[in-house]
Amino acid sequence: MSFAAHYYAFVWSLYTLPALAWSVLACAALPLVLFLVNARLFRRPCLCTDNPTLLPVSVLIPARNEERSIAAAVQSVLASHDVTLELIVLDDGSTDRTAAIVRELAARDARLRLEQAPTLPAGWNGKQHACWHLASLARHPVFCFLDADVRLGPLALKRMLTELHPDSTGLISGFPRQQTETWMEWLLIPLIHFLLLGFLPFPGERYTRRVGFAAGCGQFLMVRREAYFRTGGHSAIRTTMHDGLLLPQLFRRHGIQTHVYDLTADAVCRMYRSAGEVWSGLSKNATEGIATTSRIGPFTVLLFYGQVLPLPLLLWALASGDNRVYQLALAAFSFGLMQRVASAIRFRQPMRSALVHPVGVLVLLVLEWTAFVRKLLGRPASWKDRSYQPG
Repeated sequence: MSFAAHYYAFVWSLYTLPALAWSVLACAALPLVLFLVNARLFRRPCLCTDNPTLLPVSVLIPARNEERSIAAAVQSVLASHDVTLELIVLDDGSTDRTAAIVRELAARDARLRLEQAPTLPAGWNGKQHACWHLASLARHPVFCFLDADVRLGPLALKRMLTELHPDSTGLISGFPRQQTETWMEWLLIPLIHFLLLGFLPFPGERYTRRVGFAAGCGQFLMVRREAYFRTGGHSAIRTTMHDGLLLPQLFRRHGIQTHVYDLTADAVCRMYRSAGEVWSGLSKNATEGIATTSRIGPFTVLLFYGQVLPLPLLLWALASGDNRVYQLALAAFSFGLMQRVASAIRFRQPMRSALVHPVGVLVLLVLEWTAFVRKLLGRPASWKDRSYQPG
């Protein structure tokens, strides 16, 4: 190697690598700082005494081929304490035993009824159409849209109704504990909480009505009837796939406050049951979340630099003996690991997911970019035997 090559290699290692390490550290520190701030604001809904009269609630469950989970979901709602409710399950063209199971349960409890969804009109997403139709059937002043794979604790509805203040809040949403079993589930699903608490400034979500701070979980959405129909509800986002995010954004665009709560202790959900379902389910929502033209670049930099690069940089520094880079890379790696371990403990997530955090983030980035390229190519997303053009 020539003298010039040696010289430039020396300069690169002296300046470029430390600069890279500092960039990695900064990208790792940002979500940790936000996590520490947000962890106090993202709380369990309380059983407050200043809202003693709880409004009756219509619990609305869209169901399409949900025979594995619908009985448990329905029974958990009907076991709710101290709440006046009706429960409507909409059979959205199921080809399995979903309708038969609900019909059997309805025969034993008058609060439950089964309805059939009309034919899906052109230009509608299946879930959005089902939720809009369910709202037209509901009788009570509060709607709770619940996914068919969610199981509520006995006080979940009461706690959330207590937080739905009619003078200040139009929509509240809860994040249940995410049950994971297969490897792709525990690798990727816990990243929901990592992204929520690590990249959304909760003071903006809690104390302002700006659209950019909107957040929500489509598994549990509770809205006031009047606010829902005033905004257009699911009909205003009919072509989309991610009502957990887009419905809170819609409400905030109309000047209506929204909030999110931690339902880890009050509800559980198993979203998917195989690697294929995880990939299809997460990627169908990606182009309305991270994988948008304005977000995918910044998020890729933040996630790759702050969560993926620290480990290989740390291993390189160990092998080369570069103590300065080693210290910076170790700090960056520790930041991500500490955040994920704390998240695993608080949200009852598998610890093995935290220990392979860089791998999970890398797989997530591949998923997001795959969804983004699919959207650019105009290829449809598929879910529940239906195809949708990415929004």
